[in-house]
Amino acid sequence: MASNPELIQYIADQCSGAGEITTRKMFGDYAIYCRGKIFGLICDDHLYIKPTEAGRSLLPTIDLRPPYEGAKNYFYIPDIDDHEFLSRLVSETCKELPEPKPKKKKKMK
Repeated sequence: MASNPELIQYIADQCSGAGEITTRKMFGDYAIYCRGKIFGLICDDHLYIKPTEAGRSLLPTIDLRPPYEGAKNYFYIPDIDDHEFLSRLVSETCKELPEPKPKKKKKMK
């Protein structure tokens, strides 16, 4: 089941206090980025954030689930309505995640 585009935008807006939030459709669901760094997935209208120590310390309860069959566990975030909390969680999570690898330039023929 694919995610609702209006919900995707709502989640992006809720996280926007952390910086520039973008989403990218992938296999019917979405990857979510902050300043170009992927920090989570939105699958079947649910938000999942990559696990980090910072995230673990901020979450009131830890609920690890795979966002799709065969995936590694992510933090499942059931409450997407707290803008300040989500922004802080995303900001702190991204501090621990590696920088994205630079894209290779395509060779000209």
